[in-house]
Amino acid sequence: MTKSMDTIVSLCKRRGFIFPSSEIYGGLKGFWDYGPLGVELKRNVREAWWQDMITNHNERKVLEGAADAFSMVGLETSIVMHPQVWKAVGHYDLFHDLMIDCRECKARFRADHVPTSQCPRKPSKPPGEHKECQLTEPREFNLMFKTIIGALSGEEGTAFLRPETAQGMFVNFKNVVDSSRVKIPFGIAQIGKSFRNEITPRNFTFRSREFEQMEMEFFCHPDQSRQWYEYWRNRRFQWYINLGITSDNLILRDHDPNELSHYSVGTADVEYAFPFLPEGEYGELEGIAHRGDFDLRSHMEGKLVRDGDDLVVEQDEHGQPTHRGSGKDLSYFNDQTRERFVPHVIEPAAGADRATLAFLCEAYCEDEQPDDKGKPQTRVLMRLHPQLAPVKAAVFPLIKKEGMPELAADLYGELKAAGITSVYDQQGAIGRRYRRQDEIGTPFCITIDGETTSDGTVTIRDRDSLQQDRIPLSETVTEIARRLRG
Repeated sequence: MTKSMDTIVSLCKRRGFIFPSSEIYGGLKGFWDYGPLGVELKRNVREAWWQDMITNHNERKVLEGAADAFSMVGLETSIVMHPQVWKAVGHYDLFHDLMIDCRECKARFRADHVPTSQCPRKPSKPPGEHKECQLTEPREFNLMFKTIIGALSGEEGTAFLRPETAQGMFVNFKNVVDSSRVKIPFGIAQIGKSFRNEITPRNFTFRSREFEQMEMEFFCHPDQSRQWYEYWRNRRFQWYINLGITSDNLILRDHDPNELSHYSVGTADVEYAFPFLPEGEYGELEGIAHRGDFDLRSHMEGKLVRDGDDLVVEQDEHGQPTHRGSGKDLSYFNDQTRERFVPHVIEPAAGADRATLAFLCEAYCEDEQPDDKGKPQTRVLMRLHPQLAPVKAAVFPLIKKEGMPELAADLYGELKAAGITSVYDQQGAIGRRYRRQDEIGTPFCITIDGETTSDGTVTIRDRDSLQQDRIPLSETVTEIARRLRG
């Protein structure tokens, strides 16, 4: 089916997945609030990522010549960091987009978005139609949000909200090595908010000014870094498929040499066919970058720039570093081989908001089902993977008497006590209650009826197949838990 982004956005607001931020004041462009269902869905996305990377990690000898096992640890670092962090790695000078203004309508565009942007004074014209517009020459626009620390209002008090979570892991490299006794190769993972002052935030939550990242820095020996890069790019692509995104809507695209970031030795993007894009086009979900030793060396020595195939410390006309690093030794010493080296880094960097949006878009579906009177009716459902669904089970007493509400309430309490996110609903015809749960993606509905009071059994209905199974009430919690595990 062809999916409409407007329909998906409408459902997200109507059912409490995502709201515009500060909506009663007209909203604030580029900022979004997650509602009661959205916060559960996004939390499940984060938890699925964390479990895959950290909690359930148990990899052994995946590469020839590598250690028998590699460790994965977590970190949570500050949103505001020392300003020198951003100067040493180049964000202060290089983290910008090219901006264009229209002198006629006063609209502002990101230069590379002009071909797909709508002119506000000519809404009837197709996107990219700016032939009558008076566009300025492109100019640089720094994307970092400035803030002030303490009572000082001058330049000495200036700091920045982080534009990425990665640097918090790099500056803590030695702290993690010394405190956790991890050995190369190992990974440090972090989930947290980042901020970028986007020129033209758009496409719902796809491009926002405040967003949440799920990043991991994998430190390895330089001789094995290319193998680890291939390993992580393939593993991260598979993660999305495992959670329900069809391979037809997903690609793994390697960057051309001319689009690589200044620090990148190689980068591949996991991209998804979002409904707001033209057919055949894809938007980035996650980037897997081979960063070489750029970041650790930058924090040791100073800002690095490319000199042909090499990275060298940028110097001024006097031969002095333009942006000094910390001066700290961030190399790694292998106490078995007696080798000292600066590790290479592989970075899978995913967006929690973009992943959540992709899972919502993928899940949206419509089919024809009979209503309570047997008439065909369009059913809207969200085919969310059970691991991601914000509500796992719904409990319905068929009628509000004959002890059914009491039995249903007890079962609801048992499901909650078992850690299974559930809802209790006794309002309306049973078909309407099913439809409500289908529309928010609840995979299983449990009905307490007359047979429950006589033989102690309940009906479990599957959201996708519509199959209904009769099982003992006493086994319901165990059966739901089993189905959720898949």
